[in-house]
Amino acid sequence: MQKLPISILAVDDEETLLQTLAKKLQQHGYYVDTAEDGRVAITMLETLPFDIVLTDVMMPNVGGIGVLKFVKDQHLDIEVIMITAVQDVHTAVECMSLGAFYYITKPYPMTDLLALIERAWERKRLVMQNKALKRQIAHLALPSSMAGSNKALLEMLDLALRAAPTDSPVLVLGATGTGKEVVANFVHVNSLRNEQPFLALDSSSHAETRLESELFGHEKDAFAGAANATQGLLEMVNGGTLFLDQIGEMPLALQPKLLRFLQTGEFCRMGGNKILKSDVRIISATTRDLRHEAAAGRFLEELLLRLNLITLQVPNLRERKTDIPVLAQQFLEDQAGTKQPKRLDDDALKLLLAYEWPGNVRELENVIQRAAILSDSEVISVDHLAIPHRGRKLPKTRARVRSKKTQAGAAISPAGRQKAHVKTVLESVKWNKKRAAKLLGISVKGLVGKIKSYRLRKPK
Repeated sequence: MQKLPISILAVDDEETLLQTLAKKLQQHGYYVDTAEDGRVAITMLETLPFDIVLTDVMMPNVGGIGVLKFVKDQHLDIEVIMITAVQDVHTAVECMSLGAFYYITKPYPMTDLLALIERAWERKRLVMQNKALKRQIAHLALPSSMAGSNKALLEMLDLALRAAPTDSPVLVLGATGTGKEVVANFVHVNSLRNEQPFLALDSSSHAETRLESELFGHEKDAFAGAANATQGLLEMVNGGTLFLDQIGEMPLALQPKLLRFLQTGEFCRMGGNKILKSDVRIISATTRDLRHEAAAGRFLEELLLRLNLITLQVPNLRERKTDIPVLAQQFLEDQAGTKQPKRLDDDALKLLLAYEWPGNVRELENVIQRAAILSDSEVISVDHLAIPHRGRKLPKTRARVRSKKTQAGAAISPAGRQKAHVKTVLESVKWNKKRAAKLLGISVKGLVGKIKSYRLRKPK
């Protein structure tokens, strides 16, 4: 079956330039249609399918940003490349934040535009593949800490998937322990650079001189003890992704050098003046409010604009309470390996749900792993959980609510405890039968049978 040509809609109010562009693109095998302004382009987009839109930013009637907003508002599977007449970082940031694939400044070499079109097409292809998985995004091959069905989490992962095939810098925000490096690696794995290196550098873990050397490298005798010239991470990760954790801690003196690299792809080793180039995608992360830091003069505003073309906010675990049973089960399975995983009893699960988790997912993982080691049986109880609970009243479970007969001294029957446990698990996952069955260690069919047998009903 012959491959259909990539379809492009070119939009520009300069007719001569527009026709010249269309002719050149057709010569390279693309199907090209044209529109003389944004209003005409939107009319065509309402009825005709296109893969890529090339649009000038400044046009009468409706400009390029209006075209971009229409594409995104209508959720069209189209990549948009913006064409600007001047180099304006604020316009570029606005376009990228609205979902443009990239922007290019006039006059541009045709080879650069052709390369950009091919990258946009590759992103569209990957996005179409990922879209088929969107409804099952919680079941992708994600690290354990990203398991769950929390809306904010899924929206963040969806944005990460859409950003991954581009070369845009990504800023990951979130509290300590939420999994910012995990998210950065997820972006890399789903990018076009996934066969190249992914390396991480903690900007807060080194003194200024050491950090500059780690990042940019150094020449011989650049500082005391520099006996040999050494490559920095920007050279070593060429073609791949560099994750700069705690970017808000980067010394102010180093920030212009990083900004220059983001702008030009060029840098110099410490103590040298030879200009080096490297093709590296930067993903950064911070727990700080960088806008506040910039306002206080501790962070370059232009560097912030470059770093946060795409921003991913990782939710705290206390915002993902309904994911805790799924996360705990996943961590128990990870701990068990090939063995049968242990399970949490009702009170243990209730305590996990009630705790505020200042250490976020990392703390939960540590607590579960420790509990699995300490428990001699297949069941993990409250006593095995290394979180504060002594002296506080545990949340009541159905298994602990006593009837008049029980209050008189009779014990709850095994069937009653089983019914209470099934109901607790169902409520913790909002009656998602597949997840509940997994947590209970039974089949969905078996769970349905128990629901009918116990006459359990989903709350309205």
